[in-house]
Amino acid sequence: MSPFESITALKERMSKSIIGQEQLIDRIILALLADGNMLLEGLPGLAKTRAIKALAKNLDCGLNRIQFTPDLLPSDVTGTEIYVPNEKEKFVFQKGPIFSNLILADEINRAPAKVQSALLEAMEERQVTVSGKTYKMENLFMVLATQNPIEQEGTYPLPEAQMDRFLIHTIIGYPDDNAELEIMRLNKREASKSKNDQSLTTISPQVIFDAREEIAKVKVTEDIEKYIVSLISATRYPEKFDPELAKLIEFGSSPRGTIALDRCSRVNAWMQGKDYVSPEDVHTVIKDVLRHRIALSYKGRAEGVTSDQIIDKLIETVAVIA
Repeated sequence: MSPFESITALKERMSKSIIGQEQLIDRIILALLADGNMLLEGLPGLAKTRAIKALAKNLDCGLNRIQFTPDLLPSDVTGTEIYVPNEKEKFVFQKGPIFSNLILADEINRAPAKVQSALLEAMEERQVTVSGKTYKMENLFMVLATQNPIEQEGTYPLPEAQMDRFLIHTIIGYPDDNAELEIMRLNKREASKSKNDQSLTTISPQVIFDAREEIAKVKVTEDIEKYIVSLISATRYPEKFDPELAKLIEFGSSPRGTIALDRCSRVNAWMQGKDYVSPEDVHTVIKDVLRHRIALSYKGRAEGVTSDQIIDKLIETVAVIA
C-alpha cells in the first residue's frame, strides 16, 4: 500500500469515530504530515481529545496526555533529575511525559507561563535541556494542544512567541443535526461493544516519513511562492494594499507564517492527489496558518472583527499572480 493510500485509510478510520468534524480530521493529519504542532480551540465536548486519541489508536506510536492545571510545574512536563544512591551517576534523569510521539497538552492555557514555556524547546528544537544536558525527542513528535475559548478565569493566555510555534490553529464548531444524531447512535454502539476488541491494525510511523518525502517533491511554482509572500506581506504592511485593513491590524505574521503556509499548502495538494500547489490549496489552509499570527488593533477588537474576517479580506485584496 502506498503512503497516499495508507493516509487515506487513516482518515477513513478516524472518520468512523469522529462524526461531523471532517475538517478537524483533515487538519490533524495535515499537521502530522507537515511535521508541525497544532492548537485546537473549541468548546468542551466537541471531540478535540477524542480526535487526538483516535489518531494515536490508528498509529503505531505512543500518546501521552498532560492535563494542564495552575499547580503544574515545568518538571512535571519535561522530567527531572532524581537521586539514586546506588548508581555511579548519583543523579539520574527521569523523563517526563513530553517524551513520547504524540503529546496531548489538554487545556494548555490553564497552566502558568513558566509551565507553558517548558514546551517551547521541545516544540521548536525537538529536544529538552535539563541541568546542562540535552535529551532528544522521538523522530515522530507532535504537540497537540487544546484550549477552551470562552473561559477566562484561572487561565493564562499563550504569549505570541509560543503561539507562533504552532504550525496551525484550528477552531472547532458544533456538528449539524444529522451528525449529532450519528454521534448519539455511535455512543450507544460503543457502549455495547466489547472493551477487549484489539483487532485494529495500526499504521507504521514509517508511512508518515515516506509521505513526507513525497510531499517534499510537490511542485511550487515561483508565482505561487510570490503569492504566498505577498499574502504574508499584506499582514505586515496592510496600508500598501487596503487603507481600511491597516486600521484593523496591529502587527502581522512572522517568517514562520510564510514557511508554514508553504508547507501546509504542499501537504493539502498531496492529500488531494496532486503533485503541484494551486492558489486553492493556499486558500484552503491560510486561516489555520495565519489566524493566530495576526494581532488585531484596538479598533479591530472594538468593532468585533475576527482574524478570519481579516484573512478573507486579504484573499480578496491580494492579487493571485498568474
